[in-house]
Amino acid sequence: MKIVYLHQYFNTPSMHGGTRSYELARRLVDMGHEVHMVTSDTRPGDGAQGWRVTNESGIRVHWLPVPYSNSMQYAERMRAFGRFAVNSAHRAMQLEGDVVFATSTPLTIAVPGILASRWNRRPMVFEVRDLWPAIPIAIGALKSRPAILAAQLLEKTAYAGAAHIIALSPGMKAGVEAAGVASEKITVIPNLCDPERFFVSASVGEAFRQKYEWLGDRPMVLYAGTLGLVNGLDYMVRLAAEMLRRDPEVRFVIMGQGREESTLHALSELLCVRNRNLFFLPAVPKAEMPAVLSAATIATSFVTDAPCMYDNSANKVFDALAAGRPLAINHGGWQAELIEKEQIGLCLPPRDVQAAADLLVNKVRDTRWLTEAGARARRLGVERFSADSAARKLAEVLQRAAGRA
Repeated sequence: MKIVYLHQYFNTPSMHGGTRSYELARRLVDMGHEVHMVTSDTRPGDGAQGWRVTNESGIRVHWLPVPYSNSMQYAERMRAFGRFAVNSAHRAMQLEGDVVFATSTPLTIAVPGILASRWNRRPMVFEVRDLWPAIPIAIGALKSRPAILAAQLLEKTAYAGAAHIIALSPGMKAGVEAAGVASEKITVIPNLCDPERFFVSASVGEAFRQKYEWLGDRPMVLYAGTLGLVNGLDYMVRLAAEMLRRDPEVRFVIMGQGREESTLHALSELLCVRNRNLFFLPAVPKAEMPAVLSAATIATSFVTDAPCMYDNSANKVFDALAAGRPLAINHGGWQAELIEKEQIGLCLPPRDVQAAADLLVNKVRDTRWLTEAGARARRLGVERFSADSAARKLAEVLQRAAGRA
């Protein structure tokens, strides 16, 4: 098939951020499909205008310069979404694929997906990565009544315009069903692991540790990802403050960037943990994450305390599985159930940081528990969440939608 794959924030391993679309697309290419990725260049060089096309592991990637960052104000983000939606619609129409595959967020990706689908009379498959607009409404990022109604209308239009829908978690599937979509129209393909890329020699992690005098051979609790409002990382700063009283040698590392960065720095200064047991490091390209995770004692995934966040399918969770690292999260939902059932980490109470510190201090130096939980995590990643199996499942969905199955 010729697949037109729409993802506004596509990343390769040499870039910062999640690489789900890259891993799926390159495997689709290996299966013999022709894949055209329509995306944006969020950090274009001076004077960059118009589309450019590159070949990334066999994927034909169409880049449109549209500056974007997590630190942008809401209105700036909306303009970026709108600009990409309009221009990518025209591009996708011209490409004339056998099937259009549009993945959110943002939800506005549905616009070019639907337009290209109808213009070329080809089916669209829509992937739901987050339950938008439920999340921005819940955290107060989307407030005005007209904006909320417009977003909800776009959500329903996206679902109605799709021949099939992919959800990244069982909870997301339930959310789509609650919007009136039949269960048989939805397939769950969770986020994915790439064990071959992430399971590296212990010496790689040791080399990372030796770069930082404050780390050395001390236990390291890692958060690596976006420092956004939905991530609720004030929780980790407060957790570090509690741990300072219990075991001051445990090192907390926040690696990433985002609009909450200055707020987190200020809170860490206020609680007297910055550069004592809590350290900020800049984001690194995905290709460098295996070394970082190899150095970690426990990897974390935190979210703000809102039930709608429980259905997420965080990249950082699956990277930790691929790397064979125990996990600590601070929310309920399907990932919490998975952690408890498979005994691969800790589910920390979201509203009781003292109790969370008590749980963590009992495990972070328990060598046997860490080794066994890490081994179970890697086995789970290989057996249930491999990128290869996810790509095969996606190919089946796309082929059925295109009438090729």
